[in-house]
Amino acid sequence: MEANHLAPLFLERSRDYLGNEYRAKLRRALAALPADRVWWRPNEESNSVGNLLLHLAGNIRQWIVAGVGGAPVMRDRAAEFAAHDGAPATELLAELDRALDEVDHVLSRLTAVRLAERCAIQGRDVTVLEAIFHVVEHFSYHLGQIILVAKTFAPTGLQFYEDAGGLARPLWNK
Repeated sequence: MEANHLAPLFLERSRDYLGNEYRAKLRRALAALPADRVWWRPNEESNSVGNLLLHLAGNIRQWIVAGVGGAPVMRDRAAEFAAHDGAPATELLAELDRALDEVDHVLSRLTAVRLAERCAIQGRDVTVLEAIFHVVEHFSYHLGQIILVAKTFAPTGLQFYEDAGGLARPLWNK
């Protein structure tokens, strides 16, 4: 594959992870999680699912909507982690959905040339490609934490794949 085909492929996969796969897995995890566990923390040094949902919305807006897309974004990162209670999962998910839609709008307009441009985000000098890569891997990291909490409180209520003769067939996209 030629290098000039990698940029559209990278953007397409990033959009699919954020807009489809991660979003679907997050929905399944939150549907399995008992409502009274959204703001549960295993200890004071850990974050609740509620904190992580607030944090993901703030992070993707700061990095992509503002950092790459140039839109003004107000964020109180410390407050995302300090909250010990707040909105129910449905409201937190709705806000994250809005943020993911904003991110997808920015990503849908990017070109290969833009991926090499530099931008300053959270005091870091990164390329647009690095910013997108950070958001995708960062989202995946926190999604894994949310899934772990959901499986802790609903051990049989969450499944993403079925075994199909040694192949993992996705269930999350149905």
